[in-house]
Formats: sequence, structure tokens, C-alpha cells
Amino acid sequence: MIRNWFKNIGPGPLVAAAFIGPGTVTVCTISGVTHGFTLLWAMLLSIVATIVLQEMSARLGVISQKGLSEVIRTEISNPFFKILAVVLILSAIVIGNAAYEAGNISGGVLGLEALTGSTNEYGAMWSILIGVLAFVLLFIGNYKVLEKALILLVVLMSLAFLITAILTKPDLVLILKGLFTPNFSDDNILTVIALVGTTVVPYNLFLHASLVKEKWKNTSDLKYARKDTIIAVVLGGMVSMCIIISAAAIKDVEVTNAADLAKGLEPLFGNYAKYFLSIGLFAAGITSAITAPLAAAYVATGCLGWSSNMKSFKFRLVWVFILGLGVLFSSIGFKSIEIIKFAQIANGLLLPLIAGFLLWVMNKQSVLGTYKNSVIQNVFGALIFGIALFLGVKSILKVFDLL
Repeated sequence: MIRNWFKNIGPGPLVAAAFIGPGTVTVCTISGVTHGFTLLWAMLLSIVATIVLQEMSARLGVISQKGLSEVIRTEISNPFFKILAVVLILSAIVIGNAAYEAGNISGGVLGLEALTGSTNEYGAMWSILIGVLAFVLLFIGNYKVLEKALILLVVLMSLAFLITAILTKPDLVLILKGLFTPNFSDDNILTVIALVGTTVVPYNLFLHASLVKEKWKNTSDLKYARKDTIIAVVLGGMVSMCIIISAAAIKDVEVTNAADLAKGLEPLFGNYAKYFLSIGLFAAGITSAITAPLAAAYVATGCLGWSSNMKSFKFRLVWVFILGLGVLFSSIGFKSIEIIKFAQIANGLLLPLIAGFLLWVMNKQSVLGTYKNSVIQNVFGALIFGIALFLGVKSILKVFDLL
């Protein structure tokens, strides 16, 4: 039974790896320190939304054997709207991931520095090391090798954050209250948007559809794709919750990132907390440093009609460009925390657009036949689209208030 489950593990853990990056760790840490357990409901909402949207993305990949960007490019018949859609997707995902990659690598560097006790002078060296490791795994161009490497890192990361949360001995009643009592105010709106934006990641919808067609070729495999998606997203969401729970235990320490979280927990739990958190942060950084360029390459090749073979020259050219920029910006010491927080909010604003595209495609008989969205799937999809739109508008108004 267990062996059969492992055999049918697909891109789900890669999707989880993609959304639990240093940005997620940072936002969840700040949420826990600032608001305690009170925003766990936002993470629960994010997990449900991610399952609904990623299931649609996985179904699209298995049934159509195409990526989301490829389907959008071929299905939009009006030339003006086709160009507009391609430009929007390319600028949002490819350019966005290029900016994001520096944060992914810098997050991995923070983990290594906290783990080894090294100072900032080694930052450039650690950035290059993470870049080289990501380059080797991507250049091999073998989906199965990449899948195994990322699953190992995700398991490592999950255990690290889970153990840290258990060490804090949290109050279970308060956790349950935080999970099932929505708490919404002007003070926490940007944190709620960031939590949703860091979990329901637009580029994951493109990455998932492209990866499932590498793994599964038959419609009968759809049940495996669904199970894989649900298990991976739930586990990923639990990791995010563990970070919030760990951060909520900190008192009287200024925390701006996960490295500070390690310092804040040290007086309570000694060096163990530091080591577990550092390993978790390193794994979060390197997994996202691999998946962000990979997603950008799938999006660019799909939008522009190029081959999406992982060994093709143009596919490699895209991810090398993204990874190279990330290593460069991380090496010269760009302030990663500010970049990451900005990217999270930008992701939250972009989400309604991509969710709208996905819902439109999932209702096309010509693409999915009998596997198109049911009424219930459309109701859930519309609700998530509405929530994403509401949060996006609120965040724009909040930003204008701050100006």
C-alpha cells in the first residue's frame, strides 16, 4: 500500500516546495509574532483555495496534455486579447519570478548562515553554492531526478518546522479558535493578503499543469493526480501553520525574518531550535530556488509556442536567465525581506487574474470534454475568485491610504 502510494507520488510535493519558500517562512513568522494564532483561519482558507485551484490545474494537464499558458495561447481566438494575455502572463510570472529568485536564494543563505554561524562576508559564496546546486538539478533535465531531490528536501523542511512547533508546546484550544474564528481588521488586512498570496501562488497553477503531463499520460491517472495534490497541499499548509505556531511563542524579541525566529526561540529551547529552523529555512530557500525558474521556463515556452522539453535550448535559456539574476542580486546583498514581502502582496493582486483565466479554460468542452468543471467546482472556483478579488481591492485601497 505505502509502496504503491510512493510510486504514484507526482508533482504535488514540488508544488508544496514552490509555495513554501523563504517568503512564506517570513510572512508566517511575522504573522505569528504580531498576531499570535488569530490568523490561522487565513492559512486554512488558503489551503482550501489552493486545493480547489491546483486540482483544476492538475486535471487540465492530465486531460489536455498541455500546460496552462499553452492552452490560453491556443484557445483565445481574438488577436488583441491573445497578445494582452500573453504579455500579462509573461510579465507577471517570468519577470516576477526573476525578482523573486533573489529572495529564494537569500532565504537559503539565511538558513546556512544561521546553521553554520558564519557572518555576512560568506553570503556571496553561499549564494553561488545554492545557485550551482539548483543549476545542476535543473540542467540534468530529468523530471524523476528533480522530483526525488525536491521530495527529500520537502520532507526535511516539514520535519524541521513540525519539530520546532511541537517544542513550543502551544495551547491547542487557542489554535482551534484561531483556525475556525475569522478575525478581520484594518490592522491585519495586509498580513491576511500576504498569507493568501504566499500560499495560493499564481505561478504554481502553470507549473502544476505542465508537470502532471510529464508524470501521467492517461485519463485513468486523474485519481492519482487528485490524491497527490490534496496530500501535498495539506502537508504544505501544515508546515506554514507550524511556522505561525512557532513564532507565536516568541515574546519581547524583534523579529523580521526566520533567522530572528531562531534567535527568539533559542533562550527557550537552546541551540536545537536554531538548528531545526535553519535546516527548514535552507530547504525552503533551495526548493523555491529550483521551482521558480522551472515555472518561469514552462510559462515562457508555453506562451511563446516553444518546446517545453526540459532539455531544449530555449527552455534552459529561460531558467538560466532567472537563476542567474537571482544569484547576482543575492550575492550583491539586495535586501531580501523587502523584496519578498512586496512579491507576496503582488502575488495576491495577480491571483484573481490567473484564477479567472483558469476558470474560463476549465469550462471549455473543446479542451476537457466530459472532464470540464462541474457546477460544484464552478461554485467553489467562483467563491475563491471572489475572495481573491476582494482581498486584492482591499490591499490596493490600503496602499493608497498609506500614501
